[in-house]
Amino acid sequence: MTVVLSILLLVNAVFGVTVWPTFYRRVANDTRARDAAGKPTKFLTVHRVIIGTALLIAAVSAVFGILGLVLR
Repeated sequence: MTVVLSILLLVNAVFGVTVWPTFYRRVANDTRARDAAGKPTKFLTVHRVIIGTALLIAAVSAVFGILGLVLR
């Protein structure tokens, strides 16, 4: 069971690292991301926080997935 959960955590990490940077590029290029003066809007700021949190979760998943495989 530990191996299955560790692999699931690693799959989650790979998914996060693959999907979220691409999503960030799309959000950053969106017309709602910056105001007329070029400053970041709340739209961009909120998405940065969401994406940063998701990448942090992916990193933690990777660490625990690897630990689960190594320490079994």
